[in-house]
Amino acid sequence: MLSRFEHRRRTQRGFSLIELLIVIAIILIILSIALPQMSKSRMNAQEMAAVAEMSTINKAEVQYYSQFGQYATSLSQLGPPPSGGAAEGPQAAGLIPGGLASGASGGYNFTITQSAQGYAVSAVPKVFNSTGRRTFYSDQSNVTRQNWGQDPATPNSPELK
Repeated sequence: MLSRFEHRRRTQRGFSLIELLIVIAIILIILSIALPQMSKSRMNAQEMAAVAEMSTINKAEVQYYSQFGQYATSLSQLGPPPSGGAAEGPQAAGLIPGGLASGASGGYNFTITQSAQGYAVSAVPKVFNSTGRRTFYSDQSNVTRQNWGQDPATPNSPELK
């Protein structure tokens, strides 16, 4: 004769298929709520990193101007010298990291253009609505401007506060 404990152990060997499906459904519901929020948070972080990189470029431009009497016309001029022991100078001042000097950082593409007053820096997401939802613009005034959309921000775009 089986004891009550042994009888229960033989009849309950694991979870039923329905119980497993319910647990999987609950996990999928939680993921469907959490993943969009994580994506949005990641985009916000990349946008703020792009703003910080714009500030780094602006500071580097001021340093470049004080050293060489003109603004840099490309990011590579602000970046480190190529490997091989070349000294820093007007073609590679070593003021920004090499990754940023290549024109890409944190999901954004950065460009510098020369203007009549000095320079202009723009940051555009590599993949719109994935790496960022805003574009940014700054110039020698050190004011960062933003545009909510794919069109690049301009000197007339709203100021980032």
